[in-house]
Amino acid sequence: MTTPILLSGFADEAANEKLAVQQYSAFAALGLKYYSIRFVDAGEGIKNVMMLSDAEINHLVKMQSDYGLKVSSIGSPIGKVKLKDVDDGTANKFVPFDQYLKEDVARACDRAEAFGSKLIRGFAFYHPKGTKPEDHIDQVADQLSAIAEACDKRGLTFGLEVEGNLVGQSGRLLEAIAAKVNHPAMLTIFDAANIVTQGFTADETYGEYLAMKPSLGWLHIKDYHDPSPTGRIEHVDEASLSNFVPADVGDSGHEAIMRDLKGFLPELHKRMIARGADGVFMDLEPHVKGGGQFGGFSGPDGFGVALRGFCRVLDYVGIPYGLRSFEDIKAS
Repeated sequence: MTTPILLSGFADEAANEKLAVQQYSAFAALGLKYYSIRFVDAGEGIKNVMMLSDAEINHLVKMQSDYGLKVSSIGSPIGKVKLKDVDDGTANKFVPFDQYLKEDVARACDRAEAFGSKLIRGFAFYHPKGTKPEDHIDQVADQLSAIAEACDKRGLTFGLEVEGNLVGQSGRLLEAIAAKVNHPAMLTIFDAANIVTQGFTADETYGEYLAMKPSLGWLHIKDYHDPSPTGRIEHVDEASLSNFVPADVGDSGHEAIMRDLKGFLPELHKRMIARGADGVFMDLEPHVKGGGQFGGFSGPDGFGVALRGFCRVLDYVGIPYGLRSFEDIKAS
């Protein structure tokens, strides 16, 4: 019997106005039991999870329980700041690392505890635009080691997402970073679309997934279809990315990735249970109506289309998953 996976997603993508009631209603109706929290309007306007007040957090914790939802991960922007204090023409900000660790990383840990999640999503810092990411692995590994240690002290795990323009922009770079950090509280998050948008083919994307497998924690599910591929892209213009699609019709080759992952799930499940998580999460982040540097949007309809598309892939390769059933309704 294949180990089942846990379906989750960035609930803000399913809500037209990012209202908490829209996010929770959409996810409950789609049959999801988990969500990743990122942007939400909990009554005081749209805020990133890092900026929520104690009153808003308490309101959301009660409300998510009323809708039968649990938080899979904190969708924090940790690591989406400059590695070095240099003007490289980007709008990314720089924060001295000691201050960042003491303030931002600590706050992300506070949020994980408040929402009852063991996992924090983050990134591998922006190297100066125009420099090679490989040249910055040592500094990034040092900083991520400190972040992993801070998370571990509180029983939490930091997931490093692969994404363009950061030092950790490919599976192979994340492989090198994870090997240097070598800490059980830092795992990696595979996201096929974040690789494809850099001009990788499906075969190359599969290779990047394999490179991340030894350090893998969980996956983000989105896909991309480039109508006019141009080859490898050094710097991704995130604001202009407009061809995100469901996982069953994109250029990433999710079927091959899931087929391989199926055999690896028992080991990955053990790894995540050991870190206190409920299992192996697949976090839908479909962006089917648009994406950008700090988030994306699908709408309730687009999210439903993306979820059903991914379920078709899981059904095809034979990976079990659970959506809400009548038994769940009776039990609640």
